[in-house]
Amino acid sequence: MHALFIHELKDLYSAEKQLTKALPKMAKAASNEELRRAFEEHAQETESQFGRLEEMFENLDAAPRGAKCPAMEGLVEEAKELLEEEADPHVLDAALICAAQRVEHYEIAGYGCLRALAEQLGMREVASTLQETLDEEKKTNERLTKLALSEVNEEAMVGAGKRE
Repeated sequence: MHALFIHELKDLYSAEKQLTKALPKMAKAASNEELRRAFEEHAQETESQFGRLEEMFENLDAAPRGAKCPAMEGLVEEAKELLEEEADPHVLDAALICAAQRVEHYEIAGYGCLRALAEQLGMREVASTLQETLDEEKKTNERLTKLALSEVNEEAMVGAGKRE
């Protein structure tokens, strides 16, 4: 179980590392100011989460390197493809939220599993730290949902010329 925990921790470490590079690009592509701010703030938060993971590896006397998260690689690639398409800026904002929420759901699943493993292994402090990150990921997901429902999706409908 400890080996599984370390493997999953390495996977999330790789995922967060990839995300630290993708979020600034998503922020730059966003035309909605609140969405841009959400991406920028989550990029800063992701840096902190990445730092927490590094601390965990240090405390567990394990190396963070050695794994690449293919799931995050795919999710980041999908987002990158969105940025290369020609689309109405408001429609792109809606698509960016979709891509970001896929990422958030992946992270929520990963951190939830890791927290449960840490609890089973008796690593209460590690579990608490993982819960902190899990709560942040859930909060980001909720923020994106509210943003989509309150303005971005409506702006995309208007931008696409489909307002009823």
